[in-house]
Amino acid sequence: MSASRTARTLVATSLAAGAVVTALAMPAAAADRGHDRGHDRGHARSAIELGRIQYDSPGREDNSNRSRNAEWVDIKNTSRKPVQLNGWTLTDKAGHRYTFRHFTLAGRSTVRVHTGIGHDTRTDVFQDRRNYVWDNKDKAILKDRRGHVVDSKSWNRR
Repeated sequence: MSASRTARTLVATSLAAGAVVTALAMPAAAADRGHDRGHDRGHARSAIELGRIQYDSPGREDNSNRSRNAEWVDIKNTSRKPVQLNGWTLTDKAGHRYTFRHFTLAGRSTVRVHTGIGHDTRTDVFQDRRNYVWDNKDKAILKDRRGHVVDSKSWNRR
């Protein structure tokens, strides 16, 4: 075999090996970009995410509607486009479930989901519950209408 033919064979082999390594590395890099920021891991990033959570109603917990409504979860739309939340659910570890009905979250806005009874607006919705939902050790789970976890947050305060 001549020196130029050997050189061509080595170059071709190196290029092929490089292409294989690149093909194997690309899906891993794409998967890394799909995770959310700082919340519980394991679900794809979405424009809709959980924001602040007030799981311990301030003051004395007397089970009044006012006290229950001081317990809430913020849901944020980080995109510019509105998102239909019809059929989306917000649940806790005990299985309490709130389902969004006829609700569109405007772009770059937040809706606060209160535990107690009230009248829904563009910025506040109410679960219409007569008991508290969120415990000092709990997890908020937001799922889309197909049941896929969009975001979740856990806390453990004794």
